[in-house]
Amino acid sequence: MASTSTKILTAEQEAQLRQPIDEYVGKIQDQINDLREDGTDKVIEIQSAIDSLKRDKIYTAQEKEARIRELQSELEKAKAVENRNKDTIAKLVSDAENYLKAHFNTDYYQAVIASCKDEKVLAEEKYRATVAKLNQEHQSTMSKLSDAHEIKDEKYVHKNRLFDAKMQRAKNLQEVKDRQHAAFEHKFHLIDLLRMSKFSFGESMSQRWENYKYTFNRRDFLLKNGLYIAIIIIFIALCIITPLVKNVQLLTVNNVLNILQQASPRMFLALGVAGLILLAGTDLSIGRMVGMGMTAATIVMHQGINTGSVFGHIFDFTSLPAIARVLLALVVCIVLCTVFTTIAGFFTAKFKMHPFISTMANMLVIFGLVTYSTKGVSFGAIDPTIPNMIIPRINNFPTIILWAVAAVVIVWFIWNKTTFGKNLYAVGGNPESAAVSGISVFWVTVGAFVMAGILYGFGAWLECIRMVGSGSAAYGQGWEMDAIAACVVGGISFTGGIGKISGVVVGVFIFTALTYSLTTLGIDTNLQFVFSGIIILVAVMLDCLKYVQKK
Repeated sequence: MASTSTKILTAEQEAQLRQPIDEYVGKIQDQINDLREDGTDKVIEIQSAIDSLKRDKIYTAQEKEARIRELQSELEKAKAVENRNKDTIAKLVSDAENYLKAHFNTDYYQAVIASCKDEKVLAEEKYRATVAKLNQEHQSTMSKLSDAHEIKDEKYVHKNRLFDAKMQRAKNLQEVKDRQHAAFEHKFHLIDLLRMSKFSFGESMSQRWENYKYTFNRRDFLLKNGLYIAIIIIFIALCIITPLVKNVQLLTVNNVLNILQQASPRMFLALGVAGLILLAGTDLSIGRMVGMGMTAATIVMHQGINTGSVFGHIFDFTSLPAIARVLLALVVCIVLCTVFTTIAGFFTAKFKMHPFISTMANMLVIFGLVTYSTKGVSFGAIDPTIPNMIIPRINNFPTIILWAVAAVVIVWFIWNKTTFGKNLYAVGGNPESAAVSGISVFWVTVGAFVMAGILYGFGAWLECIRMVGSGSAAYGQGWEMDAIAACVVGGISFTGGIGKISGVVVGVFIFTALTYSLTTLGIDTNLQFVFSGIIILVAVMLDCLKYVQKK
């Protein structure tokens, strides 16, 4: 142990190793600061003053213009000084950077790494020695005791001492980790001063990787990614098993495109319900919305006169051009779905009704109305020219995927770049605080349901075109579970206010790919429900563990 400890640097020794570097770069930095004082620093100061003056409402327009002219005159002089000193500063920065490249790692950082490595070994040795000593003392004490209460107390004390030793070990290792990280960051601190916070791509990536390693926590990593890792392992196993059992390759370009094609309409549904889950809600009526939208879209885009009727009336849209029927079908789908989601949103927001109840009522009403009005009849196929018009395959690439991509981009923009999106997170995280902040919880909630209805309508319309019609009230049964499960697996938390669009996308792909793989393998549909149920249960469990950890 003594030989190991001699290699460990003290704080004073580490400072001595770093001193020549700090002095050399520090002298150059002083020269650069002097050159920047009347140049770059002045430019930044004057530009900031001009921006503040433009926002200032105390002065009149004439006073502002006069003052801005003065500042701009000073700005031109400062820029002239900046340009005059630019080459000199660039040479000084280059000199300092070359010195850092030549000396920082070899003269300082590598010695710190070696010291930290030895410190880790020493910390582990100390921990093992402490545990061995505590165990020995515990056994010695236990051999002298006979009273049951005293034995119980001694065991409790021994357990606490072992825990303290473990915490001391963790503290020592963290100090070593902090020391090495600080040494790494010191180089970039010097570069930051030299270049005024301008880093190259490689330097930025190096800092990111170092920060990731420094903040990495195994438990947090498994909580966030454990389910994904398990699903990837399952998918890899399926890719290996399928060729052996079915003599069919699972991971092919054609299969990937098929998965993406099937996932595209479902993406709209998942994006819609994701906003509701973000508000700590849900939607049980998605499947029935799809059935209603599919039925309506098939009726409008039907090939020829409809053979079925709605409340006894047979529709005929054959006089309209194909593109007009396509647009009419889209409008009808969106209007129908949005009407029902708005109703559910109103009851949820106005009467503080749980979305489980309001959307379950929607589910029953929609299914009852559509089944009663159509007598449960399937309306057959749509005009065969429409799919090639809206979602053609270009060089075997299904363009329906582009519709899903557009939806993802639009919803991402709404969530992250608009006031409504920020309010959505605020209300989902804490509706009481949001209300106190002046946010209308009622309108945010209704708005989330309206947006969901629009997305459901689009999804049902796309699915109708993808399947070339065959709309019926029963179509889409169980799709609400797929959409909700995709959101949960993608990290949209049921606790509210937590989630990203990227998570929804990943969740939809995971479930679609898993279903496709199991179907290709020949697994019974009922057993596929078992897999889905287990995944949902694990996903929600991990979400709850993350929530408990934060609490």
